[in-house]
Amino acid sequence: MASIFSRIIAREIPAHIVAENEQYLAFLDINPLAQGHTLVIPKKEVDYIYDLDDETLAGLHVFAKKVAKGIESVIECERIGVTVIGLEVPHAHVHLIPINGVNDMSFAQPKLSMTSEEMVSIADKIRNAIG
Repeated sequence: MASIFSRIIAREIPAHIVAENEQYLAFLDINPLAQGHTLVIPKKEVDYIYDLDDETLAGLHVFAKKVAKGIESVIECERIGVTVIGLEVPHAHVHLIPINGVNDMSFAQPKLSMTSEEMVSIADKIRNAIG
C-alpha cells in the first residue's frame, strides 16, 4: 500500500507544494510546529532514510538546502532546523522548521492551527522565493 506521501506525489491527496523536481518533493506540514514547517521527500518510496541509496540521500539534502533557503527568505527566524524522525510515515522525509531556539524543534509542543488561506499564502511565498 502506498504511503500518504506517495499518494501526495501521485496527486491523489492535496498538499501545499513549495518545490518539486523529478526526484524530490517539498510541501508544507499539515501539523506544523511553525509557519513554514516543510517536509522534503524523495519520490522513491523508501521507509527509512538510511535505506536510501547514497545518490538519493545526497540529492535529498541538496534539494532540502534549496528549500530551506527559500523558507528562510520569507519566514522570520534565526535558522531553519532540520530533523529526521522517521516513525510517523513509512516514507523517508526531512522536516525543515523555522526556529529561533532549540525548543522550537520539540514535537511535544502544540502544533499550530492554520487556515487553508494561510497555508496557501505561505506556500506561495516560499515557492516564489525558491523560483
